[in-house]
Amino acid sequence: MAQRGRNVAGYVFISPWLIGFLLLTLWPIAQSFYLSFTDYSMLADPVWTGLANYRHMFGDDDSFTKSLKVTFTFVLFSVPLKLFFSLMVAMLLAKNLRGMNVYRTLIYFPSLIGGSIAVSVLWRNMFGADGYINAILAWFGIAGKGWISSPDTALGTLILLNTWQFGSTMVIFLAGLKQVPQELYEAAAVDGAGSFRRFFRITLPMLSPVMFFNLVLGIINSFQMFTAAFVITKGGPVQSTYVYAMFLYEKAFKHFQMGYASALAWVLLAIVAALTAINFLVSRYWVFYEAEGGREG
Repeated sequence: MAQRGRNVAGYVFISPWLIGFLLLTLWPIAQSFYLSFTDYSMLADPVWTGLANYRHMFGDDDSFTKSLKVTFTFVLFSVPLKLFFSLMVAMLLAKNLRGMNVYRTLIYFPSLIGGSIAVSVLWRNMFGADGYINAILAWFGIAGKGWISSPDTALGTLILLNTWQFGSTMVIFLAGLKQVPQELYEAAAVDGAGSFRRFFRITLPMLSPVMFFNLVLGIINSFQMFTAAFVITKGGPVQSTYVYAMFLYEKAFKHFQMGYASALAWVLLAIVAALTAINFLVSRYWVFYEAEGGREG
């Protein structure tokens, strides 16, 4: 009887979270899935259309194809760049030098505000035709250009902003570096291994689980990139920064095509889930975990 009372008390304590999960998470997900098969404009009741939204999406919607291309390009360049710079900076900050905690704080600080509208506005002012970057170039006699108004450089500017927000990834790498046994480096040094060999033979394999985590998280976050593109470029010029999330946003809140926007959201989920599954399948060949009595991949 006492055990039953404890069970009831437990359910009572978790009921607020459970009710919130059902009403604020699970129910909207189910509604979104249903709406993806309807024609719903928020001005009338949804009309069931079956796979019409998906057929239109993959059949004759050029904006869908364009936004996917831009987003994949963004992910392809921004994720490796962020991983590379995060790891390099983490290795520098892993050294035990005086004042290193101050440097770690200063370098991590941009990540606290990196995804905000304020930083996007700052970035727009920096890389605008009359921005700070062109002013600095003018001091050296170099002609500036419209970094965010040119189709050739606008997406690169957003990639640079995303790379600049490497603080969180760097902190995770830094934590991983602290877990690498120093005895391995000492033994390698005794055997005559140089710094590059120690990096590729010890550091990278030992950091592979951390790198895998950052890779998966980076891909997921990059596919959801919206704020910077919306504030800085509005998807232009000539849709060169028209990322998938902006396309979805416009369909939902500009054209009020909620059914079609729901279908777009589920396609995005499918793409991210597929890439994540592929990463997990491939990880067995390059990610190594510590196992009792040895290492397993």
